[in-house]
Amino acid sequence: MRLIDTHVHVNFPALKGEIDSVRERWLQAGVERLVHSCVSPGEFDEILALSTRFPELYCAVGLHPLEAESQWTEELGEQIAQMASSSNRVVAVGETGLDFFKSKARGHQLASLEAHLRIAHDLDLPVIVHCRDAAKEMAEYLRRFQSTSVDRPLRGVMHCWGGTPEETQWFLDLGFYISFSGTVTFKNASTIRESARIVPADRLLVETDCPFLAPVPHRGKRNEPAFVFQVASHLADAREESLDSLAETTFANALDLFGLPDAVEMLAS
Repeated sequence: MRLIDTHVHVNFPALKGEIDSVRERWLQAGVERLVHSCVSPGEFDEILALSTRFPELYCAVGLHPLEAESQWTEELGEQIAQMASSSNRVVAVGETGLDFFKSKARGHQLASLEAHLRIAHDLDLPVIVHCRDAAKEMAEYLRRFQSTSVDRPLRGVMHCWGGTPEETQWFLDLGFYISFSGTVTFKNASTIRESARIVPADRLLVETDCPFLAPVPHRGKRNEPAFVFQVASHLADAREESLDSLAETTFANALDLFGLPDAVEMLAS
């Protein structure tokens, strides 16, 4: 069984001090590719170095919406664009998006989001979207952006998705992939599981968002990429399909969205 964890933060302190053993466990769990998201351009060099060290690890570059109020400038947007085109290890732009749960700084978040979408479109890279308590605004914004992108549609993924089936359909209609994290395993996540059931097979992805949101039976503990197996297992149960089928499908979907190679040369740590 082959799996791809499409959203990790293994450079965070909770994991990076044990990165070699963490990597050993993700390989043992069948995780053959990972996409490392970026919350601030200041961490990009560290993420890029990890992706060079571990050939199965690819990366993105961007600014998390909760960092936009304190960090966003047009100059930073130019820096992100330069970084996004600096290496073939970069396979996406993000994470970007809107988060109105913890911040109401809509102006900064929207300015940052607009720049990220433009960079992703111009470089023909997918965008990794964080969306919390902002599904309506995000869908409306993406519709407007897509309407101006007549040469080719913007590609992307709604990561760590927790929206309702109605909200899920908005982003499916926009051509986006939907990625589910450990939250799909939580006892009170019936709405997330309802959403998971309506996503077409060719638009489905899995992730851990580690070191956060560890799935059952690890809930409350530090999360890590090896646990994407539990995410995939619970997701398969929710969709009433086999784990092998879901793993194969989500693997192929991630290769397609992020342009990942089907095989990479694994190097000894």
